Amino acid sequence: MIQKLTEKIKKTHAPICVGLDPMLGYIPEHIKRAAYAEYGETLEGAAEAVWQYNRAIVDAVYDLIPSVKPQIAMYEQFGIPGLMVFKRTVDYCHKKGLLVIGDVKRGDIGSTSAAYAAGHLGRVTVGTKEYAVFDEDFATVNPYLGTDGVKPFIDVCRQEKKGIFVLVKTSNPSSGEFQDRVTDGRPLYEWVGEKVKEWGESHMGDTYSYVGAVVGATYPQMGKVLRKIMPKSFILVPGYGAQGGKGADLVHFFDEDGLGAIVNSSRGIIAAYKQEKYERFGEAHFADAARAAVEDMITDIDGALKAAN
Repeated sequence: MIQKLTEKIKKTHAPICVGLDPMLGYIPEHIKRAAYAEYGETLEGAAEAVWQYNRAIVDAVYDLIPSVKPQIAMYEQFGIPGLMVFKRTVDYCHKKGLLVIGDVKRGDIGSTSAAYAAGHLGRVTVGTKEYAVFDEDFATVNPYLGTDGVKPFIDVCRQEKKGIFVLVKTSNPSSGEFQDRVTDGRPLYEWVGEKVKEWGESHMGDTYSYVGAVVGATYPQMGKVLRKIMPKSFILVPGYGAQGGKGADLVHFFDEDGLGAIVNSSRGIIAAYKQEKYERFGEAHFADAARAAVEDMITDIDGALKAAN
């Protein structure tokens, strides 16, 4: 999958991932009204609104981008109906030719981690049959429990030719409370980066490892350091747009050939119609606003990479 991701980035010229993180507050009123009219103001009604919203966004942008990243919490909050829409969204994105990064941030030990890996990236056996359950192409993994929590994912990825993105330096303001702590002369995120490099050496693709890293766009200098520590790891870069990251901040996350990183924007795209820049589209044309935001993001990142080289 890591080679497929690289090829799709080359084809689209868009190292971009659209975060499908639908909050009810983002969803236009006409979509919610229609869903509630059919299912009532229920969990099923909320899930239906999320599905219709997601589908419209995907239909508007799928030809511009290589991948999407649904955040599972936005679906889990609506219980079983929400999880059904998560799966429906993953399947629909696959039909549109998109790679799916499941933003699940799982991390546990032993059989628990193995079960998470099987459910999201691998297969489960029921009697004489096997099932791919959520069937994402990549998943985000929390490394706090060490190799015990990560190795089961790598084992499944090796079998299925899939990948993971390990949390190394996250984009949120308080990430430094732990991640920036200095131990043995180096901040913790550098030690995690070293482990990502080590884990990645056990599962290499043609050019990059199937073990990637999450490094926030809001910390460009740290990204520059981590790019050197993990030269063969793809970097998933959250924090663009709504969290303050911009194209000029991102150049050090990429290799000299403009590959090696994929930048995520969530509400900056899916709720673009709420921004002053795109308010001309109006609520009724929210998906067109999302497409315009993707086009602007492509231009921004492409311009920054060209200026850097």
